[in-house]
Amino acid sequence: MANAGMVGLDWQQRINWDRLRKYRLERARARMKAAGLGAMLLMYDENVRYVTSTLTPGWNRLKPGLRYAMLCGDDAPVLFEQGDIGMQIERHSPWIPKDHIRWSYAWIKGAAGAASLAQVKKFTNAIKEEMKKANVAGTKLGVDFIDINMLKVFAEEKIDWTDGMTPMMEARAVKNEDEQEALRMVGAIGDAAHWEFMKFLQPGRTENQLTAHIMQYLYSVPGMEDVEDVIVSSGPNTWPNWRNFSDRIVKPGDIVFMDLAALTWNGYKSCYYRTYCAGKEPTSEQKDIYATALKWLYDSIKAVKVGTTTREIASKWPSAKEAWGYAEEDQAAANLWGHGLGLAQYDQPVISRIWSLDHPIEIKEGMVFALETQHGKKFEWGVRIEEMLIVHKDRIEIISSFPVEQITVVDPIPGYSTLAGR
Repeated sequence: MANAGMVGLDWQQRINWDRLRKYRLERARARMKAAGLGAMLLMYDENVRYVTSTLTPGWNRLKPGLRYAMLCGDDAPVLFEQGDIGMQIERHSPWIPKDHIRWSYAWIKGAAGAASLAQVKKFTNAIKEEMKKANVAGTKLGVDFIDINMLKVFAEEKIDWTDGMTPMMEARAVKNEDEQEALRMVGAIGDAAHWEFMKFLQPGRTENQLTAHIMQYLYSVPGMEDVEDVIVSSGPNTWPNWRNFSDRIVKPGDIVFMDLAALTWNGYKSCYYRTYCAGKEPTSEQKDIYATALKWLYDSIKAVKVGTTTREIASKWPSAKEAWGYAEEDQAAANLWGHGLGLAQYDQPVISRIWSLDHPIEIKEGMVFALETQHGKKFEWGVRIEEMLIVHKDRIEIISSFPVEQITVVDPIPGYSTLAGR
């Protein structure tokens, strides 16, 4: 499909949302059965979205238990939506049978205080009832979230529960053609956002002004549901990478990087860094450091192919001790990094020297992930770059297209500050 366009048309096949919904549901069901589970209880939003293809308000997403879903045997998914929002789900999402939409029994991770146990008892009784209706009562229940209240009541009610997150991670790891096209669209929006950032960046603007401008730009895009973070860091905030923004004023010659982490278009997420220099050319040292980070990035990209593992990719990066003199790899967590992209910003595979060398994961056709590298001088400046890619049977497709070969220089003044040491 190759990024045909954003809206549905009668004359051109684009994203087939019905096919996408069916693929995700049946892939989750297949991984559930492969794990020996009779049912799954899903409380994380990315898993609820994957199985039900329903959208909830943003404030519901990071509070497991406000809404949740169940997949039981061969039945249609059951959605337990927050309060009476389920009435809107009936209107918006006709692929969920009306008699499979319920209200949730929430305790908000214990914020309900003494009422939490009573709420979890109602919650558990509803789970048992759904499993009974689907003829899977007494089978193993996979769960993607657990808390102290659930542990107590599940033990009392003799719920035979186990890990349900791993089957869902396995399901979400491989994207079909429609998911891949959605992520191409995410890449195209990211390209446009970086171009907008390049035009807006100038000395005198603050990090938070730059972040706000790109937030406004992204929320004007049809289908944009959420922008989790627009990270803008400049000067000493770039190394070590603070991964945040402040009201720091960008000065002439500052290194600035911007990360789209994560714009969310129709549920699908980005992670997309580029590095800029504001007002004048970067120094030779900065160019050399950038070239090193770029080599690390593309050495790892060249290692990606179907059938290889995350070990072969992570081994292309230097150790934390070699690169920065750190005592352990964990001290450099996310400095040289890869992670799956989809309905979550951390689908499989997640690639790091911390674990990938000893616990590799196979790279499969249909995986979509980002690879990112960084380097710099402590409390002075740093660079970070990232590419998003799709793994095909016989090739790799990079879906982030903003130029990456060198630091992007914005509005340089010819001959300005070329003095030694500047």
